[in-house]
Formats: sequence, C-alpha cells, structure tokens
Amino acid sequence: MLDERIIKFIKRHHVLTLATVNSEGMPYVANCFYAYDKRRNLLIFTSDETTRHGGEMSANGNVAVSIVLETRVVGRVEGVQITGIAERGDNEAKLCYIKRFPYAAVAPLTLWMVRPTMMKLTDNTLGFGTKLIWRSEE
Repeated sequence: MLDERIIKFIKRHHVLTLATVNSEGMPYVANCFYAYDKRRNLLIFTSDETTRHGGEMSANGNVAVSIVLETRVVGRVEGVQITGIAERGDNEAKLCYIKRFPYAAVAPLTLWMVRPTMMKLTDNTLGFGTKLIWRSEE
C-alpha cells in the first residue's frame, strides 16, 4: 500500500523533473507542471510529441521522475524519486489536469501519464536519511 506521506508530498508540489532516454542511450531531463491522480496513482503532465522528451517517451515509455523541495536546511530535505511507464493521457487525466491548472482548459493539450512502478521518498523531517519505499505489485 502506498504510504500516505508519499501522496501528501506529491500533492504539495506541482513541478516534476522527467528523465527520458533516446535510442542511443543518451539521457535527457525536462521540467513539467503536473497533476496527481490519487485514485489511479498517476502523475499527469502535458508535453507535445515534437519536444525531445515527448518523442523519447513515444519511442520508450520507461522514465524516471524527481520531485524535490528546494531547501538549504538539511533537516528539511524532502524529495521523491520515481520510476515508471509513460503513456498518453486519457479523458480522465485531462479532467484531473484541468482541475489543477484551469487555464489549461483553453490550450491544446498533449497529455501524458506516468504510472509509477517504484517510489522512494527521502524525508529528513522524519529523521536524517529516512526513506519510504513503495513498489508496484504489477
């Protein structure tokens, strides 16, 4: 079962860093605004297929994601690292994204969903170096 503290951290933030890889094995990262669908445990974001990361996700859906709290205070360090599968968003994802970002309702959206296979939250507020790990049962 996914720890509620991981969900709470994901819901408090709105920008993720997405890592993709091209056919030659060269990595790339991009930052994207995201919405979180708690019921389906999906990270939802928009990115056109003409972007480098969009094209790379189309060819290879294996991605990594990082969401981090920026702080210089060691005792407040928090961040989640995620591995998962990216796929094109559906109508339910669109509704979730627009609910989080209402201005997106008037924009042409190419939505993506990341279905996590592993999540690791590092949370120093729970004790230095505390890590909460979740793995998909699939």
